[in-house]
Amino acid sequence: MPRKHIFITRPIADEGVKLLQKKYDVDIYEHDRVIPRAELLRRLKANRYDAVLTILTERVDEAFFKAAGPQLKVVANFAVGFNNIDLQAAKRRGVIITNTPGDEINESVAEHTIALLFALAHRIVEGDDYIRMGKFKGWNPSLLIGTDFIGKTVGVVGAGRIGMRVMQRIYDGFHIKLLYTNQTGNKEAEKRFGAQRVGLKELLQRSDFVTLHVPLVPGTHHLIDTAELKLMKKTAYLVNTSRGPVVSEKALVAALKAKRIAGAGLDVFENEPVIPEILKRLPNVVTTPHIASATIEARHAMSRVAAQNIIAVLSGKKALNSIV
Repeated sequence: MPRKHIFITRPIADEGVKLLQKKYDVDIYEHDRVIPRAELLRRLKANRYDAVLTILTERVDEAFFKAAGPQLKVVANFAVGFNNIDLQAAKRRGVIITNTPGDEINESVAEHTIALLFALAHRIVEGDDYIRMGKFKGWNPSLLIGTDFIGKTVGVVGAGRIGMRVMQRIYDGFHIKLLYTNQTGNKEAEKRFGAQRVGLKELLQRSDFVTLHVPLVPGTHHLIDTAELKLMKKTAYLVNTSRGPVVSEKALVAALKAKRIAGAGLDVFENEPVIPEILKRLPNVVTTPHIASATIEARHAMSRVAAQNIIAVLSGKKALNSIV
Protein backbone atom coordinates (compact mmCIF):
# COMPACT_ATOMS: atom_id res chain seq x y z
CA MET A 1 0.00 0.00 0.00
CA PRO A 2 1.55 3.36 -1.03
CA ARG A 3 2.43 5.81 1.74
CA LYS A 4 0.18 8.81 2.24
CA HIS A 5 1.45 12.09 0.84
CA ILE A 6 1.43 15.29 2.93
CA PHE A 7 2.16 18.91 2.00
CA ILE A 8 3.25 21.59 4.48
CA THR A 9 2.86 25.03 2.95
CA ARG A 10 5.65 26.70 4.95
CA PRO A 11 8.53 25.49 7.14
CA ILE A 12 7.35 24.97 10.74
CA ALA A 13 8.84 23.72 14.02
CA ASP A 14 10.49 20.31 13.66
CA GLU A 15 8.43 18.43 16.24
CA GLY A 16 5.34 18.04 14.08
CA VAL A 17 7.34 17.52 10.90
CA LYS A 18 9.21 14.59 12.43
CA LEU A 19 5.97 12.99 13.60
CA LEU A 20 4.60 13.12 10.05
CA GLN A 21 7.81 11.96 8.41
CA LYS A 22 7.77 8.76 10.46
CA LYS A 23 4.53 7.69 8.77
CA TYR A 24 4.16 9.57 5.49
CA ASP A 25 5.95 11.14 2.55
CA VAL A 26 6.15 14.83 3.40
CA ASP A 27 6.75 17.76 1.05
CA ILE A 28 7.52 21.16 2.57
CA TYR A 29 7.47 24.44 0.67
CA GLU A 30 11.14 25.31 0.59
CA HIS A 31 10.92 29.07 1.23
CA ASP A 32 10.12 30.73 4.55
CA ARG A 33 7.53 33.04 3.07
CA VAL A 34 3.92 32.90 1.91
CA ILE A 35 3.61 30.44 -0.96
CA PRO A 36 2.27 32.23 -4.06
CA ARG A 37 -1.34 31.29 -4.75
CA ALA A 38 -0.64 29.98 -8.26
CA GLU A 39 2.23 27.87 -6.96
CA LEU A 40 0.08 26.44 -4.18
CA LEU A 41 -2.70 25.42 -6.56
CA ARG A 42 -0.19 23.99 -9.03
CA ARG A 43 1.43 21.81 -6.39
CA LEU A 44 -1.90 20.62 -5.05
CA LYS A 45 -3.06 19.59 -8.51
CA ALA A 46 0.24 17.91 -9.45
CA ASN A 47 0.74 15.87 -6.29
CA ARG A 48 -2.74 14.92 -5.06
CA TYR A 49 -1.95 15.12 -1.38
CA ASP A 50 -3.91 13.20 1.26
CA ALA A 51 -3.46 16.00 3.78
CA VAL A 52 -2.27 19.59 3.74
CA LEU A 53 -0.90 21.52 6.70
CA THR A 54 -1.71 25.17 6.00
CA ILE A 55 -0.69 28.49 7.50
CA LEU A 56 -3.35 31.13 8.19
CA THR A 57 -2.01 33.17 5.24
CA GLU A 58 -3.31 30.52 2.81
CA ARG A 59 -6.83 30.88 1.43
CA VAL A 60 -8.47 27.48 1.67
CA ASP A 61 -11.51 27.74 -0.57
CA GLU A 62 -13.34 26.00 -3.42
CA ALA A 63 -10.41 26.52 -5.80
CA PHE A 64 -8.05 25.01 -3.22
CA PHE A 65 -10.22 21.91 -2.78
CA LYS A 66 -10.74 21.53 -6.51
CA ALA A 67 -6.99 21.64 -7.16
CA ALA A 68 -6.29 19.22 -4.31
CA GLY A 69 -8.64 16.55 -5.61
CA PRO A 70 -11.08 14.09 -4.03
CA GLN A 71 -8.42 12.10 -2.15
CA LEU A 72 -7.78 15.07 0.21
CA LYS A 73 -8.98 14.04 3.66
CA VAL A 74 -7.83 16.75 6.02
CA VAL A 75 -6.53 20.32 6.14
CA ALA A 76 -4.71 21.05 9.39
CA ASN A 77 -4.56 24.80 9.92
CA PHE A 78 -1.45 25.96 11.79
CA ALA A 79 -3.40 28.49 13.84
CA VAL A 80 -6.15 28.74 16.41
CA GLY A 81 -8.24 30.92 14.11
CA PHE A 82 -9.70 29.62 10.87
CA ASN A 83 -11.14 32.66 9.09
CA ASN A 84 -8.87 31.82 6.13
CA ILE A 85 -10.93 28.67 5.43
CA ASP A 86 -14.24 28.31 3.61
CA LEU A 87 -15.90 25.88 6.00
CA GLN A 88 -18.95 25.36 3.80
CA ALA A 89 -16.75 24.37 0.86
CA ALA A 90 -14.94 21.93 3.13
CA LYS A 91 -18.24 20.38 4.21
CA ARG A 92 -19.34 19.99 0.61
CA ARG A 93 -16.10 18.21 -0.22
CA GLY A 94 -16.11 16.08 2.92
CA VAL A 95 -12.74 17.44 4.05
CA ILE A 96 -12.03 17.62 7.77
CA ILE A 97 -10.65 20.95 9.01
CA THR A 98 -8.61 21.18 12.19
CA ASN A 99 -6.86 23.93 14.14
CA THR A 100 -4.23 24.12 16.89
CA PRO A 101 -5.56 25.41 20.21
CA GLY A 102 -3.61 24.48 23.32
CA ASP A 103 -2.36 25.68 26.70
CA GLU A 104 0.99 26.84 25.31
CA ILE A 105 -0.67 29.00 22.65
CA ASN A 106 -3.17 30.45 25.11
CA GLU A 107 -0.39 31.33 27.54
CA SER A 108 1.79 32.96 24.89
CA VAL A 109 -1.01 35.17 23.57
CA ALA A 110 -2.09 36.10 27.09
CA GLU A 111 1.45 37.10 28.03
CA HIS A 112 1.87 39.11 24.83
CA THR A 113 -1.42 40.89 25.55
CA ILE A 114 -0.20 41.85 29.01
CA ALA A 115 3.12 43.01 27.55
CA LEU A 116 1.24 45.37 25.23
CA LEU A 117 -0.90 46.64 28.12
CA PHE A 118 2.21 47.53 30.12
CA ALA A 119 4.06 48.96 27.14
CA LEU A 120 1.17 51.34 26.61
CA ALA A 121 0.64 52.26 30.25
CA HIS A 122 4.33 53.01 30.83
CA ARG A 123 5.09 54.34 27.34
CA ILE A 124 7.93 51.86 26.88
CA VAL A 125 8.23 52.17 23.10
CA GLU A 126 8.08 55.95 23.21
CA GLY A 127 10.82 55.95 25.83
CA ASP A 128 12.98 53.63 23.76
CA ASP A 129 12.55 55.86 20.71
CA TYR A 130 13.32 58.95 22.81
CA ILE A 131 16.69 57.55 23.81
CA ARG A 132 17.57 56.18 20.36
CA MET A 133 16.90 59.59 18.82
CA GLY A 134 19.32 61.23 21.26
CA LYS A 135 16.68 63.31 23.03
CA PHE A 136 17.44 62.17 26.58
CA LYS A 137 19.28 64.97 28.43
CA GLY A 138 18.64 63.86 31.99
CA TRP A 139 15.84 63.12 34.42
CA ASN A 140 12.73 65.28 34.04
CA PRO A 141 9.71 64.94 36.34
CA SER A 142 7.28 65.61 33.51
CA LEU A 143 8.91 63.45 30.83
CA LEU A 144 6.67 60.82 29.15
CA ILE A 145 4.16 60.54 31.98
CA GLY A 146 2.28 57.24 31.84
CA THR A 147 -0.29 55.61 34.07
CA ASP A 148 -0.21 52.93 36.74
CA PHE A 149 -1.87 49.62 35.90
CA ILE A 150 -2.68 48.72 39.49
CA GLY A 151 -6.21 49.54 40.60
CA LYS A 152 -7.53 50.14 37.08
CA THR A 153 -10.51 48.53 35.32
CA VAL A 154 -9.75 46.11 32.50
CA GLY A 155 -12.47 45.10 30.05
CA VAL A 156 -12.00 41.72 28.40
CA VAL A 157 -14.02 41.24 25.22
CA GLY A 158 -14.30 37.47 24.89
CA ALA A 159 -13.83 35.33 28.00
CA GLY A 160 -12.65 32.16 26.29
CA ARG A 161 -9.39 30.31 26.87
CA ILE A 162 -7.10 33.26 26.13
CA GLY A 163 -9.34 35.86 27.75
CA MET A 164 -9.44 33.75 30.91
CA ARG A 165 -5.64 33.52 30.98
CA VAL A 166 -5.37 37.30 30.69
CA MET A 167 -7.85 37.75 33.54
CA GLN A 168 -6.06 35.24 35.72
CA ARG A 169 -2.61 36.77 35.24
CA ILE A 170 -3.63 40.37 35.91
CA TYR A 171 -5.99 39.44 38.75
CA ASP A 172 -3.32 37.41 40.54
CA GLY A 173 -0.71 40.15 40.21
CA PHE A 174 -2.62 43.44 40.49
CA HIS A 175 -5.65 44.96 42.17
CA ILE A 176 -7.59 44.99 38.95
CA LYS A 177 -11.33 45.33 38.50
CA LEU A 178 -12.44 43.03 35.71
CA LEU A 179 -15.33 43.44 33.31
CA TYR A 180 -16.04 40.98 30.52
CA THR A 181 -18.37 40.32 27.63
CA ASN A 182 -19.11 36.87 26.32
CA GLN A 183 -21.92 35.12 24.45
CA THR A 184 -22.52 33.07 27.58
CA GLY A 185 -21.74 33.83 31.19
CA ASN A 186 -18.43 32.64 32.61
CA LYS A 187 -19.13 31.59 36.19
CA GLU A 188 -15.49 30.66 36.79
CA ALA A 189 -14.32 34.17 35.91
CA GLU A 190 -16.97 35.66 38.16
CA LYS A 191 -16.16 33.39 41.10
CA ARG A 192 -12.34 33.36 40.85
CA PHE A 193 -11.65 36.92 39.72
CA GLY A 194 -14.77 38.83 40.72
CA ALA A 195 -15.30 39.61 37.04
CA GLN A 196 -18.57 41.31 36.15
CA ARG A 197 -20.36 40.40 32.94
CA VAL A 198 -21.67 43.49 31.15
CA GLY A 199 -22.67 44.49 27.64
CA LEU A 200 -20.03 45.78 25.23
CA LYS A 201 -21.27 49.36 25.53
CA GLU A 202 -20.92 49.40 29.31
CA LEU A 203 -17.55 47.65 29.16
CA LEU A 204 -16.18 50.28 26.79
CA GLN A 205 -17.54 53.13 28.89
CA ARG A 206 -16.10 51.87 32.18
CA SER A 207 -12.76 50.31 31.24
CA ASP A 208 -9.34 51.91 31.48
CA PHE A 209 -7.95 49.13 29.29
CA VAL A 210 -9.89 47.07 26.73
CA THR A 211 -8.43 43.85 25.37
CA LEU A 212 -9.99 41.84 22.52
CA HIS A 213 -10.12 38.03 22.46
CA VAL A 214 -12.85 37.05 20.00
CA PRO A 215 -12.68 34.99 16.80
CA LEU A 216 -13.23 36.69 13.45
CA VAL A 217 -16.74 35.73 12.36
CA PRO A 218 -19.39 37.85 10.58
CA GLY A 219 -20.69 39.11 13.91
CA THR A 220 -17.29 40.36 15.11
CA HIS A 221 -16.13 42.09 11.91
CA HIS A 222 -15.58 45.74 12.92
CA LEU A 223 -16.89 44.96 16.38
CA ILE A 224 -14.92 48.05 17.39
CA ASP A 225 -15.80 50.90 15.04
CA THR A 226 -16.32 54.67 15.33
CA ALA A 227 -19.35 54.44 17.62
CA GLU A 228 -17.61 52.00 19.96
CA LEU A 229 -14.41 54.05 20.15
CA LYS A 230 -16.44 57.13 21.05
CA LEU A 231 -17.75 55.28 24.10
CA MET A 232 -14.26 54.73 25.52
CA LYS A 233 -12.63 57.05 28.02
CA LYS A 234 -10.13 59.51 26.60
CA THR A 235 -7.61 57.99 28.99
CA ALA A 236 -8.33 54.41 27.90
CA TYR A 237 -6.19 52.03 25.85
CA LEU A 238 -7.26 49.37 23.34
CA VAL A 239 -5.30 46.14 22.77
CA ASN A 240 -5.99 43.69 19.95
CA THR A 241 -4.29 40.29 19.76
CA SER A 242 -7.26 38.50 18.17
CA ARG A 243 -7.79 39.27 14.46
CA GLY A 244 -7.21 42.56 12.66
CA PRO A 245 -10.67 43.07 11.10
CA VAL A 246 -12.30 42.94 14.55
CA VAL A 247 -11.27 46.61 14.69
CA SER A 248 -12.01 49.17 11.99
CA GLU A 249 -8.53 50.48 11.29
CA LYS A 250 -9.88 53.66 9.70
CA ALA A 251 -11.94 54.43 12.78
CA LEU A 252 -9.06 53.59 15.10
CA VAL A 253 -6.62 55.88 13.29
CA ALA A 254 -9.15 58.72 13.47
CA ALA A 255 -9.68 58.14 17.20
CA LEU A 256 -5.95 58.01 17.91
CA LYS A 257 -5.20 61.14 15.87
CA ALA A 258 -7.98 63.03 17.62
CA LYS A 259 -6.86 61.63 20.99
CA ARG A 260 -10.34 60.28 21.67
CA ILE A 261 -8.52 57.35 23.29
CA ALA A 262 -5.09 57.35 24.88
CA GLY A 263 -3.48 54.66 22.75
CA ALA A 264 -3.59 51.22 21.19
CA GLY A 265 -1.50 48.05 21.23
CA LEU A 266 -1.85 46.00 18.05
CA ASP A 267 -0.46 42.61 17.14
CA VAL A 268 -2.89 42.12 14.25
CA PHE A 269 -4.04 44.35 11.40
CA GLU A 270 -7.04 44.63 9.14
CA ASN A 271 -5.26 44.01 5.83
CA GLU A 272 -2.10 42.14 6.80
CA PRO A 273 0.67 42.57 5.91
CA VAL A 274 -0.33 46.06 4.72
CA ILE A 275 -0.37 48.55 7.60
CA PRO A 276 -1.34 52.21 7.11
CA GLU A 277 1.73 54.45 7.33
CA ILE A 278 -0.06 56.78 9.73
CA LEU A 279 -0.54 53.90 12.15
CA LYS A 280 3.22 53.26 12.14
CA ARG A 281 3.96 56.91 12.89
CA LEU A 282 1.50 57.60 15.70
CA PRO A 283 3.40 57.86 19.00
CA ASN A 284 0.50 56.47 21.06
CA VAL A 285 0.51 53.10 19.26
CA VAL A 286 2.58 49.99 20.02
CA THR A 287 2.70 47.48 17.17
CA THR A 288 4.07 43.95 16.85
CA PRO A 289 4.03 41.85 13.64
CA HIS A 290 1.41 39.19 14.53
CA ILE A 291 3.74 37.44 16.96
CA ALA A 292 1.54 36.99 20.04
CA SER A 293 1.96 33.21 19.87
CA ALA A 294 5.56 33.37 18.67
CA THR A 295 7.32 31.52 21.46
CA ILE A 296 9.36 28.34 21.26
CA GLU A 297 6.85 26.54 23.44
CA ALA A 298 3.81 27.64 21.46
CA ARG A 299 5.25 26.99 18.02
CA HIS A 300 6.32 23.46 18.93
CA ALA A 301 2.91 22.79 20.44
CA MET A 302 1.14 24.06 17.33
CA SER A 303 3.37 21.92 15.11
CA ARG A 304 2.73 18.85 17.23
CA VAL A 305 -1.05 19.34 17.40
CA ALA A 306 -1.35 19.95 13.65
CA ALA A 307 0.59 16.75 12.96
CA GLN A 308 -1.45 14.75 15.48
CA ASN A 309 -4.65 15.92 13.81
CA ILE A 310 -3.43 14.72 10.43
CA ILE A 311 -2.27 11.38 11.81
CA ALA A 312 -5.58 10.81 13.57
CA VAL A 313 -7.69 11.52 10.48
CA LEU A 314 -5.53 9.48 8.11
CA SER A 315 -5.63 6.61 10.62
CA GLY A 316 -9.42 6.62 10.57
CA LYS A 317 -9.70 8.19 14.02
CA LYS A 318 -11.34 11.35 15.29
CA ALA A 319 -9.24 14.52 15.03
CA LEU A 320 -8.08 16.18 18.24
CA ASN A 321 -9.42 19.56 17.19
CA SER A 322 -12.01 19.31 14.46
CA ILE A 323 -13.76 22.44 13.20
CA VAL A 324 -15.56 20.67 10.32
